[in-house]
Amino acid sequence: MFFDPLAKHRSFSVAPMMDWTDRHCRFFHRILTRHALLYTEMITTGAVLNGDQERLLAFDPVENPVALQLGGSEMTDLAAAARIGVSYGYNEINLNCGCPSDRVQSGAFGACLMREPKLVADCIKSMQDAVEVPVTVKCRLGVDDDDEEARLFEFIDTVAGSGCQVFIVHARKAWLKGLSPKENRDIPPLNYSLVQKLKQERPDLTIILNGGISDLDTAAAAMADGVDGVMLGRAPYQKPWLLAEVDPRFFGKQAQVETQEQVIEALLPYVELRLRSGDRLQAIARHILGLFQGRRGARAFRRHISENATKRCAGSEVISAAAAFVQPHSERSAA
Repeated sequence: MFFDPLAKHRSFSVAPMMDWTDRHCRFFHRILTRHALLYTEMITTGAVLNGDQERLLAFDPVENPVALQLGGSEMTDLAAAARIGVSYGYNEINLNCGCPSDRVQSGAFGACLMREPKLVADCIKSMQDAVEVPVTVKCRLGVDDDDEEARLFEFIDTVAGSGCQVFIVHARKAWLKGLSPKENRDIPPLNYSLVQKLKQERPDLTIILNGGISDLDTAAAAMADGVDGVMLGRAPYQKPWLLAEVDPRFFGKQAQVETQEQVIEALLPYVELRLRSGDRLQAIARHILGLFQGRRGARAFRRHISENATKRCAGSEVISAAAAFVQPHSERSAA
């Protein structure tokens, strides 16, 4: 029987997003939600094995639970990278089988792996033999002109045969011929019903729905339709304050913070710590630009950070000064 130590966190997760979900973003998100499962951006096995591991993999323990998403298709490399990831404290290793970018196509991984289910199964088994944390898969419904249902069920059944029990399914195909990664976020249409059917017909698997979910009401409705959890990406990044409602709505727990001002207060000590470690303010502050969306003064908040965080000696006072432009909650208006 598969035991999933992260089962209680899978109701809601924040998607791995290239150039977005780095350690600074995750620390910020963790202030807003204690219980959601967070993911790194995809990191290739080559980067893990040959790059600056401390820069790529180090993170604050406060971010836990956090999963490391790997990109690759070589079994031995994936196993070695998984071991390194676990040594850094990651709670899950996730294999990317859904990214449609030119970079992953040239490397024969990401969404390309949807058509290599036996290879994926072998890769998962290799990683499972290497680590004791859950090894999971994030995939699409298929690729290009695939029959969605046939491709998805063949892929899931083959990979599940390796022992993989947790699948995050982006509910649209990846179109590798003629569409950019940006266009692949909107084309072709989403097919939530197929993911729901997958869960109904494979009830022993943990199925997480991803793709196009823009608010918590839609996320809750998806949960009510039977999937085991939801994963949101762009919405919580662009409108991060919605994460403050995740713990009470999806986990039955008290909210971490009551106001955006409390988020800034909690973030500043981290900012100062990272600046002393050599990080630049812009690398941290870029993730919080949407925090005050909808509050009077939010535009001035964003502008002050954008104009000042890039300066060489910029410190946490830039964020404090930016927050001072935001009017008290009782004076909310469009911004």
